[in-house]
Amino acid sequence: MTTLFSNARLIDPEAQSDAPGWLLASDGVIRQVGTGPAPVAGETVDCGGKCLAPGIVDIGVKVCEPGERHKESFRSAGRAAAAGGVTTIVTRADTLPAIDTPETLEFVTRRAQADSPVRIAPMAALTKGREGREMVEIGFLRDVGAVAFSDGDAVCTDTRVLSRAFTYARSLGALVIAHPQEPGLSRGAAVTSGKFASLRGLPAVSPMAERMGLDRDIALVEMTGVRYHADQITTRRALPALERAKANGLDVTAGTSIHHLTLNLLDVGEYRTFFKVKPPLRSEGDRMAVVEAVASGLIDTISSMHTPQDEESKRLPFEEAASGAVGLETLLPAAMRLYHAGLLSLPQLFRAMSLNPSRRLGLPGGRLAAGAPADLVLFDPDAPFVLDRFALQSKSKNTPFDGARMEGRVLGTWVGGARVTL
Repeated sequence: MTTLFSNARLIDPEAQSDAPGWLLASDGVIRQVGTGPAPVAGETVDCGGKCLAPGIVDIGVKVCEPGERHKESFRSAGRAAAAGGVTTIVTRADTLPAIDTPETLEFVTRRAQADSPVRIAPMAALTKGREGREMVEIGFLRDVGAVAFSDGDAVCTDTRVLSRAFTYARSLGALVIAHPQEPGLSRGAAVTSGKFASLRGLPAVSPMAERMGLDRDIALVEMTGVRYHADQITTRRALPALERAKANGLDVTAGTSIHHLTLNLLDVGEYRTFFKVKPPLRSEGDRMAVVEAVASGLIDTISSMHTPQDEESKRLPFEEAASGAVGLETLLPAAMRLYHAGLLSLPQLFRAMSLNPSRRLGLPGGRLAAGAPADLVLFDPDAPFVLDRFALQSKSKNTPFDGARMEGRVLGTWVGGARVTL
């Protein structure tokens, strides 16, 4: 059956256009996109003039299988993704145990295929146990579906081990995703250093820790030639190093999280642990610099960095509470804050949330073009609502946006042409 999406406002991140039109899909792929008179189809979805865009490709989602299924499962994460317009989840390897063997990765893949209504693209760990002592079997893990390799926030302190892993990844054309942070300076930190941290008496880390970690990684990229992606660039001090690396022709890209684009360190307020993320929220100056870097294309991707935590790990003193926030369902409405503030256009947002992640990982999605997968999200960017964390599909409810007035509601999500929203 063919499906026609008519009367749509098409958000095309590849053409950087935002214009009325229609889209025809069949057999799981987009067949035609156009304006003017629309063709006849077996099924018609009247978009009512609302926005139709490529489904979001979210890099760095933690699904807590195996080990912590009570926090998030593939079933709950998949439903949350569908509710949030995310059609591909790129999962992290920081599970218990870490995804560092082909057997563990195959288990994760089977669970995802059985339970998730959206696509799953798994990452694997870069070193065994994410301990930074011995690299994993990158080739074998690639063979069973790993799209990238990352130890997440477990930063490798042994530069010799890391250089060997980079060299081996380069020989296989594998993508390494790193967390740029100087681990000694950032150990035990709860907030970014400054007057606010001093007034609150909280352990803090300088923004220079991110710059130092990025500088080391870029030096190793220059030495080995590996394909490299920095998962979160959150400070303006790191941006010149990233710009130089790209200008020098290194195969380097970078992302940031929606929380660092829309919140700042003052949102922590009176020790609100739902605002404790890693790296910690930054100053307003850092936030605006990172927004500008996304607008210019210096920062390539935006992700939710979805990190479920249970109530017990968050209902603690701020410095003891676990870091992380859920974001699969709040990524799109939080991004609409940037759109309504006039900081980023819808095509720019979907370039960072859909097109660029797909390109970096070698996935076919992220486009509104003939032959691309019919992975689509229909949303109203202006629909207002008050977020209730208990209405989220995720098992864990640790969102910093609880009770916040937001705009941007998902009206439908399609994966391979099939509707997956409840």
